[in-house]
Parts: sequence; structure tokens; C-alpha cells
Amino acid sequence: MKSVVEKISNRQLAIENTPWILDCGLAGYRKILEKQHQLHEDRILGTIPDTILIVEHYPVITLGARQSANKLLVGKEELAKNNIDIVETRRGGGTTAHNPGQIVFYPILNLQQFDLGINEYIRELEAIGIELLEHLDIQAQRKKGFPGLWVADRKIASIGVRFSKQVTYHGMAINIQNDLNIFDLFVPCGLAGVEMTSVFKETGRKHQMSKVKEKLSQLLTEHFS
Repeated sequence: MKSVVEKISNRQLAIENTPWILDCGLAGYRKILEKQHQLHEDRILGTIPDTILIVEHYPVITLGARQSANKLLVGKEELAKNNIDIVETRRGGGTTAHNPGQIVFYPILNLQQFDLGINEYIRELEAIGIELLEHLDIQAQRKKGFPGLWVADRKIASIGVRFSKQVTYHGMAINIQNDLNIFDLFVPCGLAGVEMTSVFKETGRKHQMSKVKEKLSQLLTEHFS
């Protein structure tokens, strides 16, 4: 994947307040994490506009900054045998997982220009997720004190963000039609007894991920322009 700076044209840089959205396809978590760090620094310097990565990940379990919420139920050796990577991160929240069929987006945004605090920003991510899921015939809700989205008492989307020098990174993962068995290997977000769900599990219908990405891109542009 070329450097984002190489791929953004002068015309795109000149369009103020319009985020540049990059579809990263199916990619390893470590590669995209490195890309986020690069973009975060570039955004702080002002050499790129607000940029949002959309991606599906190969199987990975990520650990959050809150160590008490990181609760693996199997050893790292077993994860390695099943080709599941494990990565420590500095984002908020506890342990979560990513795999194909789950859509993840990572906004690299300067929040100062939106006049948003971090809690308001999280509510904005939740609003985007609610609208996307409604488009897929899922009525998702917030749950006070627990960032992310729920269908009744089942969790369908997770949020883990970081914010430094007014610029965000990390983001939100929404379960569309991914294999949910990966969540049995740990305590999701440190919440004992939580059941994970997906659009497919709730409706029995699968969707073209390219179409889901198109709708998500539209919503991101509407909310962050």
C-alpha cells in the first residue's frame, strides 16, 4: 500500500473539512496500526486532511490499555496454533477481536475543528454505527457506561479510541458476518457473561462487504465533513 501522503492529490488536500477515506481491504492488524501511527503524526503536522481507514482484519485479538479488562481464556500458544495474532495496544477499553466479515474504521481526525470532546466523539461514532446497522435492518442501542452498541443485551459493536494532541486514532468495529467463535477465547471488553452478536446472527442474511463499506463511507462523510 502506498504512503497516504503519496496518494492524496493536491486537489484533495485543498478540499477543506472533507475527510479522505481509504479502503484498506483485508489487512493484518499490525500493518494498519503502523499506518495509523504514521497518519496520526501527519495529521498533527497538518500535512494531510482528516483521514479514515476502513478495513477487515485477519484474525487478531487486541489488548487495550486498561490491563484489568484484558482477560484471555486460552494461552498465547493456542492462539498461535490457530493463526490468531495477539497485539497489545494503547487504545481505551479491554480485549477485543477482529476477523474477516467484521467492518472496522479508524478515524484520524483533528477534533478541535469539530469542537468535540472525547466523550462527544464516542457518541458520534455510536451514532454512525446505529445508522449503518439500521440500514442493515438492525435496531442497535447505546448502553450507558459501556461504549459500543447493543441489540438487547447482545453486543454487536465495540469502540476503543485514543486521543493525542487533538487528533484521534483507533476506532470502532462492527460485527457484520464474522465468525463469532473468536470471542469465546477471552472476556470481551472485560465484561463477564457478555454475548456477542452480528448482523448475520440476528437476521440470517449476509451482505456484500463492498456495499456495507459504501454505506459506511457515506455516513462518515456526512458526520465528519
